[in-house]
Amino acid sequence: MNIDNRYLQTVADELSIAPPRVKNTAMLLAEGATVPFIARYRKEATGGLDEVKIIAIRDRLARLEELAKRREAIRSSLLEQGVLTDELTTALEAAQTLSRLEDIYLPFRPKRRTRASVARERGLEPLAEIILSGFEEDLEEAARRFLDPEREVPTAVDALAGARDIIAEQASENAAIRDRLRAIFAERSLLSSRVAKGKESDGAKYRDYFAWEEPARRAPSHRILAVFRGAEEGFLSVHLRPEEEAAMAVIYREYETGSRGRSAACEGELREALADSYRRLLGPSMETEARNAIKERADREAIKVFSANLQELLLAAPLGQRRVLAIDPGMRTGCKLVCLDAQGNLLHNDTIYPLPPVGKTTEAQQVVRELCERFAIEAIAVGNGTGGRETVAFLQAIEIPSKVPVVMVNESGASVYSASEVARREFPDYDVTVRGAVSIGRRLMDPLAELVKIDPKSIGVGQYQHDVDQKQLKTALEDVVSLCVNSVGVEVNTASRELLAQVSGLSDRLAGAFVLHRREKGAFASRDEFLKVAGMGPKTFEQSAGFLRIRGAENPLDASAVHPERYGTVERIAKDLGCSVTELIGSESKRREIRLETYVSDNLGLPTLRDILRELEKPGRDPRASFELFSFTEGVEKMEDLSEGMRLPGVVTNVTAFGAFVDVGVHQDGLVHISALADRFVRDPREVVRVGQRVEVTVLGVDLERRRISLSMKSDTARPARRTPGRSLSR
Repeated sequence: MNIDNRYLQTVADELSIAPPRVKNTAMLLAEGATVPFIARYRKEATGGLDEVKIIAIRDRLARLEELAKRREAIRSSLLEQGVLTDELTTALEAAQTLSRLEDIYLPFRPKRRTRASVARERGLEPLAEIILSGFEEDLEEAARRFLDPEREVPTAVDALAGARDIIAEQASENAAIRDRLRAIFAERSLLSSRVAKGKESDGAKYRDYFAWEEPARRAPSHRILAVFRGAEEGFLSVHLRPEEEAAMAVIYREYETGSRGRSAACEGELREALADSYRRLLGPSMETEARNAIKERADREAIKVFSANLQELLLAAPLGQRRVLAIDPGMRTGCKLVCLDAQGNLLHNDTIYPLPPVGKTTEAQQVVRELCERFAIEAIAVGNGTGGRETVAFLQAIEIPSKVPVVMVNESGASVYSASEVARREFPDYDVTVRGAVSIGRRLMDPLAELVKIDPKSIGVGQYQHDVDQKQLKTALEDVVSLCVNSVGVEVNTASRELLAQVSGLSDRLAGAFVLHRREKGAFASRDEFLKVAGMGPKTFEQSAGFLRIRGAENPLDASAVHPERYGTVERIAKDLGCSVTELIGSESKRREIRLETYVSDNLGLPTLRDILRELEKPGRDPRASFELFSFTEGVEKMEDLSEGMRLPGVVTNVTAFGAFVDVGVHQDGLVHISALADRFVRDPREVVRVGQRVEVTVLGVDLERRRISLSMKSDTARPARRTPGRSLSR
């Protein structure tokens, strides 16, 4: 990233961040520092900016760089055409948006032949100037002077039509008009949709939008994306326009100078030309811009929702390193079963048929009992797909130790993983059913470590994720995955290649080198050994070392988030207190004696020192919540079991701009509309719920035909679910 000092103040003003903090952040980014590294280990330089603000600075600077590239391309084009003036140069430098740049360039942009260019070829530009001057009383007589049958101008009517075409194009390329119209379209447009002719039946899913309109600036993201999708699929026609009178007033205003002395004939021709300019040129152009603008806004909001949901899912509470029996349920084809050790390695796989139509219940019970005993199973994971509730009921009827919990696991995306190159590399000798069951078991143990192997778009926590800008979505979701992984930290001796690749500073190639080094040389004993990995240099070590953990290392700091560059500080603190680093970590009384101010220096401030102290209190602490068991209401397993007024426990599976979807155990998520999330007014559903949250809901309605369930969380119908007493499983 190149740093242009002209942009630093712009970014500082837009984001309300002090310019020195923006500059220091930009410099760190330009030097190759990652967002997680800057946020955690360079707080003194940034003034403690969090990841969200650092990403905002990074992205805004990138957009300004793109603006600078376009500005230079336009300047070069104008110079090549020989039309670059001091006035144009000043205007280009002053332009702060891409739209403004394009407005300046529009009159000079190479274009195909237009009605106006044809009129100019026919020599009608002087007639257009006569109309604009406004003093000619007899325009028809003036027009006759430009008749030329050879140039296809046989009559005065033809001459005047050509002159109007020239005026219309001039108006459409007027930067001031376009700028003011842009504001009118942004502030006063109505977004409307109508059903396409003959599509009433095929487009029934869009019937809410068959005759719909609302102010564009207030339209929520999900409705914008819905109508645009309907238009893309050919079921809706969509328009975005302000009242024509308001738009025309903007255009007329530009031509008011001298209008009092303008002849009636000139005024009439001018108004006809400007009306044509709006309807044929300016209106469609501005509508396209406005549609792009509200689409960009809708994309940003939808991506923000998707990112927040993904973060909650990735940071879901892990069960931890337990021996797990995992089952991918199946009715006719059987339930695929795998046994995993505490590190997630596959030990055994089998298939049982406890469910209809096969129903070999007794045989399946025997297999499960024997495997639980043989592999000392500590937990059972069951995928929540078809047959999931029935499989849980089957397991609960088996005489297995009560301390072995049976947990339903969200299997969204498991099938994508099982058919992926990652899965084939991990399990080349097993089919997709075994791989899917392994993924379910590993998700229970550590959701983050397993979900990083799957394209985030396949996990199913988004809103119109296939309709938004895919490049922006990819960048945002990659940021979320990276921030989640680095906030938790990675155990370097057990992490998969995919998980290591998400660590600050590490690429997929380098992650592979770590795995290969581990396989050939054995487990890493200290962080210093990272430098022995092929391709690992000092800069990469700086960016990654603090996020890589070595449990059980000789130096206890190697298991913590304390960066190796600060080991000397910790050793100095321990020496000043007359103890070892190990004793310092284990003694609360010793830590209370620390006076952080003593250790402040030019490149080490209190923010980092406070972080170090927190790590000494609990080295390598996992920021995720403790795992808690959850169970659905017994006997409620399909939509037909639901009835109005029924109160049920559920799990939030997705949060959108219009509400939250909740799994109540019937293989079809119900919707809690934003108006039913709480007694108070809720502007954003994320104020109330998050993905993975356990809630208690009341059934408001069930539409079996459309497979829709309406739920409520209001206090007169439901309340947040209580934690299950005595069932928390510590890691």
